[in-house]
Amino acid sequence: MTKTIISPSKYIQGPGELSKLSEYSGRLGKHAFIIADEFVTGLVGKTIEDSYAGKETSYTMEKFDGECSKQEIERLRTACKAAEADVVVGIGGGKTLDTAKAIGYFNEIPVIVAPTIASTDAPTSALSVIYKENGEFDEYLMLPFNPTFVITDTKIITSAPARLIVSGMGDALATYFEARATKRANKTAMAGGHVTEAAVALAKLCYDTLIAEGLKAKLAAKNHLVTESVEKIIEANTYLSGIGFESGGLAAAYAIHNGLTVLEETHHMYHGEKVAFGTLVQLILEDAPEEEIEVVVSFCLSIGLPVTLADLGVKEINEEKLRKAAELSCAEGGTIYNMPFEITPELVYAAIVTADSVGRYYKEKLG
Repeated sequence: MTKTIISPSKYIQGPGELSKLSEYSGRLGKHAFIIADEFVTGLVGKTIEDSYAGKETSYTMEKFDGECSKQEIERLRTACKAAEADVVVGIGGGKTLDTAKAIGYFNEIPVIVAPTIASTDAPTSALSVIYKENGEFDEYLMLPFNPTFVITDTKIITSAPARLIVSGMGDALATYFEARATKRANKTAMAGGHVTEAAVALAKLCYDTLIAEGLKAKLAAKNHLVTESVEKIIEANTYLSGIGFESGGLAAAYAIHNGLTVLEETHHMYHGEKVAFGTLVQLILEDAPEEEIEVVVSFCLSIGLPVTLADLGVKEINEEKLRKAAELSCAEGGTIYNMPFEITPELVYAAIVTADSVGRYYKEKLG
């Protein structure tokens, strides 16, 4: 039985790390092709200019148009070649980073990603999510390698609204429970092999860090401060969750998230916020101990993550719509089949409704 764990070659985190970009890119090549959207360019442009000033390494800055589409990847890949760049850098959110990863893959050059938010675990992964030009999902581009360097500037990340780092905690919350389920079922993870002990250990550390540091980090992030708790949560959201989901496995929580997308009322919610509720549904689905469920719900309530359908914007329970969500959660080939027991849409529907009831119970009990 093959077991696999994968990760970036180097993960770098701290306040002001982006100011050292020329040093980091210089370890991989002489000329960097840097992409960022208009907003991020305004945010970090001067930092990048200062980083490369007077250095032997050079760079070309190109604006990312906001969509990780095949057309945009091709446009930027061609521009990267024309610039004779030997390293590509993506600075920004998930779509920018995924585009940079795709450029690196097609041009066969090293990739540096620098997330400006900590709302997902995507930066470390060997995956690009490709969309159509109109924003609809197109396909997954599975990459042979993870990014070479991940540079996480915590000062930049804490300048963003606190809701984004909280959403990242919701995304990270699922990591341990999904890795645990995948290992129990003896299924393979996205890394291409069965789950290693190391992957589960990192996933568990991710969960423990959230519980211990999450509330303190949220309160600091609301004031745009970098504290030790913020540093730990950014690492959990980005690195620990990234390695945990890719090498530990995905299961019901992410599938429930996908199912919830049929409910229009949830479309204003962030990815991690929906994953948090999906985590509660998974715990109900697997009949987790009451003590474990209470810890998870209490954590969510303390930092403002949703624990009921109403929290997601679903004010009225519509059985027909919820059954459609359950059916989509059970789509053929979905990650929900990494659960260590038989899955049916009926079971998922029951778990969604029960999770909503559990969330309402604890909101009343815990005030």
